[in-house]
Amino acid sequence: MKPGSRYASLILLILLGLVLGLFIGPAGLSPDEVLRALRPEGGNEVARRIVLELRLPRAVAALFVGASLAVSGAVFQALLRNPLAEPYLLGVSSGAALAAVGAIALGLSRFGGLLLPVAALAGAVSAITIVFAVARVSDQLDTRVLILAGVVVSAFFGACITLILTLSPAETLRSAFFWTLGSLSGISWRMNAVLVAWSIPATVAAWGLGRHLDALALGEETAAGIGTDVERIKRMAFLLASLLAAVTVSVAGVIGFVGLVVPHAVRMLWGSAHRQLIPTSFLAGGGALMLMDVAARSAGGPVEIPIGVVTAFFGVPFFLVLLRRRGGDAA
Repeated sequence: MKPGSRYASLILLILLGLVLGLFIGPAGLSPDEVLRALRPEGGNEVARRIVLELRLPRAVAALFVGASLAVSGAVFQALLRNPLAEPYLLGVSSGAALAAVGAIALGLSRFGGLLLPVAALAGAVSAITIVFAVARVSDQLDTRVLILAGVVVSAFFGACITLILTLSPAETLRSAFFWTLGSLSGISWRMNAVLVAWSIPATVAAWGLGRHLDALALGEETAAGIGTDVERIKRMAFLLASLLAAVTVSVAGVIGFVGLVVPHAVRMLWGSAHRQLIPTSFLAGGGALMLMDVAARSAGGPVEIPIGVVTAFFGVPFFLVLLRRRGGDAA
């Protein structure tokens, strides 16, 4: 498929996700009510609020959360030369989850607004800082130590989360449970502004590193031999990918498999050159999560299914099929 056709098909996927996101929901609005709500001064106040303050910002958030996770996964897979790498590898999710669960347990979530996302973002950044500090040896970033530090930090923060939940009342447990499985409910335009303001520049910066990522995918010695400043590029790329994952966790919780499956599928279908892989993953990840979010809030009737559950149901079989098609080579 030519690049133009590829991008056109992915944009159509995003438009489909947007349309379904606006027209499908537990409120049961008719198509005519939704269309009237989209017009200036059109429709009744309840319909306008549902469409413009609930469904539309949620669809936008799904687009940029999925896109950011896919780009983050693509960068991690290049840096580690492993198609099974994913955005939460360095403890980002556990750091954000610990901060968010701690805020919920302290009752800070009742103040609403951006307090919980800010706490989660601070936790994610703290985890990244710890992992990078441990992995930096003689002004170099040791990839093996980086991964091990991420695993250890994740395990420690996970134990802290379990302790907090064990000592917390049932209501706190329920709120934290849904947050750790991912949710796009309650997304506001202010949260979207933060998400968009970071995800687009970070994606452009990652795209700018595309040729260097291609070189690193061949090995650090090979990359250094053709003039790549390996340590500087590694630090920049790891930081970009980690912060992309961090900002998504801060607004939507932990959503698995998107950052793992989407860039891997794109690489298998359309090649691994990162100048093409990164924008394609951005569009494919956004469109895929938009459709999954529609399923999450409609498949369970009046009860919303955590989106992390939906991504697992779709992601696991799809990834197994991809592995089967490659005869296990991806592993």
